[in-house]
Amino acid sequence: MEKVITFGCRLNIFESEVIKSTLQEQSLEDVIVFNTCSVTKEAERQAVQSIRKARKNYPDKKIIVTGCAAQINPQKYSSMREVDLVLGNEDKFIAANYSADKLNISKEQNILVSDIMEVEEVASHLVTAFENKTRAFVQVQNGCNHRCTFCIIPYGRGNSRSVPVGVIANQIRTLVDKGYKEIVFTGVDVTDYGLDLPGKPTLGQMIKRILNLVPELSRIRLSSIDVAEIDNDLLDLIVHEPRLMPHIHISLQAGDNMILKRMKRRHTREQVIEFCRKVRAQRPEVAFGADIIAGFPTESDEMFANTLRLVSEAKIQYLHVFPYSERENTPAARMPQVDKKIRKHRAALLREIGQKELDEFSQNHIGKIVKALVETNNIGRSENFLKLYFDKEISVGSLVVARIIEYKNNQLLAEILSVL
Repeated sequence: MEKVITFGCRLNIFESEVIKSTLQEQSLEDVIVFNTCSVTKEAERQAVQSIRKARKNYPDKKIIVTGCAAQINPQKYSSMREVDLVLGNEDKFIAANYSADKLNISKEQNILVSDIMEVEEVASHLVTAFENKTRAFVQVQNGCNHRCTFCIIPYGRGNSRSVPVGVIANQIRTLVDKGYKEIVFTGVDVTDYGLDLPGKPTLGQMIKRILNLVPELSRIRLSSIDVAEIDNDLLDLIVHEPRLMPHIHISLQAGDNMILKRMKRRHTREQVIEFCRKVRAQRPEVAFGADIIAGFPTESDEMFANTLRLVSEAKIQYLHVFPYSERENTPAARMPQVDKKIRKHRAALLREIGQKELDEFSQNHIGKIVKALVETNNIGRSENFLKLYFDKEISVGSLVVARIIEYKNNQLLAEILSVL
């Protein structure tokens, strides 16, 4: 059984590694930590199910629950008979909270959750190794200043706050020295980077500085971006910087302007299509991903059709689709709801059209030569995140040059030409 069970986003993956380091420093062997997510009800249901299963299988271990779901609704997890301790999103980084006296605290006192809205800085955590990962994650930002009507995450993460450029550079240098060739910048609203720092550096300006400060860094990826926050510096990097990978994941959520307005998103469908068109015209190998919510309250068939069309018009290959999930105390939960069966059906249609775009994109790469990062002995990811199956085994973490030779059974087969 893993010591830390992670649900949700890449930021959670990074933070789980910080927790693992803390447990190792404390020499804690009899603890299981659940780092939860609250994006959907399903994410919370899975966490609860996993907690109950862990208690059944490991009756002698102490169970700690943390993460966004624990931050937002600590009482829910505290009241579970399987749970020994509940830690908030900031409290999970305090080593003293894993001490024996905290782990043996009474049920009446087993909630250690600070007010996340009072947090003004991102604590600096240096993780030097990522379990079973060939790429490293670096937190550059946390929290969100926006209040989309469907989203409860700001109440789990607090307001937007950024990591200073110098701290990011030092962490990346350490990771590069450890052999990592690819770094993923993570956060809740990464494109909001810098507004709280002296001089208000933008995300684009920060990345340019990092690339200059750490010239030996081979590849950078961004976890997710908001089209409404892209400035000229960032656009210039996306289009022209070879070390910034041509795989852009957009926080889209919908492709209909009325639904976007009801979500309180700040972009329009036209802005998204134009952004994709502009980038693709100058960097043809680029791939796009997107988060999309299916069946948002009040979404009609016509509105949903606009979202389906946007996927094709913008040519988005990697879809992360959620059937809409009501979150208590959000404005969207009080809007007229779409039937759950319709939500699931629309989600399935979105995944289907996303697969069609990915199939076409993959077919168009047959015969092309690409650079790929090896993830397992014979599987790697190209710059634009295509999953490649190699003709032979190669060391995990290697950068290779490969030729794509066939697309068969939804798999891209490639031959390795050289190791970089």
